[in-house]
Amino acid sequence: MLHFNAEAFHGRPNPFHEGQCIRTTSAPTIPPPHPDPHVPSFKLPPKACDTHCHIFGPNERYPYVPERPYTPPDAPLEMFRALHNRLGVERAVIVNATPHGRDNRVVTDAIAQSNGRYKGVANVDETFSDQDLRRLADAGMTGCRFTFLPRLGKAPDMSSFDRIVERIAALDWHVDLYLPATLLPDFRPRLMALPVPYVLDHMGVVDAGLGLDQLAFVALLDLVRSDEKCWVKVTCPERISRAGSPFHDVAPFGKALIDAAPDRVLWGTDWPHPNVPVMPDDGDLVDLIPLYAPDPAVQHKLLVENPARLFRFAD
Repeated sequence: MLHFNAEAFHGRPNPFHEGQCIRTTSAPTIPPPHPDPHVPSFKLPPKACDTHCHIFGPNERYPYVPERPYTPPDAPLEMFRALHNRLGVERAVIVNATPHGRDNRVVTDAIAQSNGRYKGVANVDETFSDQDLRRLADAGMTGCRFTFLPRLGKAPDMSSFDRIVERIAALDWHVDLYLPATLLPDFRPRLMALPVPYVLDHMGVVDAGLGLDQLAFVALLDLVRSDEKCWVKVTCPERISRAGSPFHDVAPFGKALIDAAPDRVLWGTDWPHPNVPVMPDDGDLVDLIPLYAPDPAVQHKLLVENPARLFRFAD
């Protein structure tokens, strides 16, 4: 059995990427993020956290895997910091995205340079030993992610999923799920039985054009209300909007989720926005926050208190 390579974890060459196979892949190249997002009108509070964002590359240092579903333009740490400085974001949770495969160095290296302001969500599989997982936890990872969207590759093997979740419970991790709400009726029993907290990405990627009464969103709201292990990210309005920028048609969905579980809802940008139907201005995403949560006390939960609790930031 293959195991995670400790040398790769510490930043030396990774045998899974030897030869820089990026040159031979047929993965389509996606657009870069908005080049000049506006300074938002809404002022974020101190310690506000972007709980879902990515760093891509640079490919020369953190190569993209040959089997990736898309090729992102480099969006390195320097761009990431500049974006957050403009928005007023002080903390971040960096989610390792599919182009980097199971090589988590792009995230752990950023965390190491953050002076405690960043945490991460890893990509792992059963080739990772318990020692490998412990190294990731020690480096600032607080969970691992599984995707259930066909465009991002085949769905996880659920027997493997169950075994990994059992193992991460010992680390006090959560599991992050890119799981469409349309699948929740089938997955609900499994989710309710999980031994760890779980986070549903991007409001379950529901279709805002179908309204608040659509079956998928009703199922999502019911799960959030029913299971105290269930968290949800009010992220990616550009994915679910049908009205387009500045995505105000999504505000009722975010507000409904926050009203349902104000202590278990998170906000984030999804910068640099891979595979979106329309590239958002990140200033617009910040300016949606008071539409999601008009009450300043609830805004503070969404942006500061909830992320600090789930991702274990030191306050």
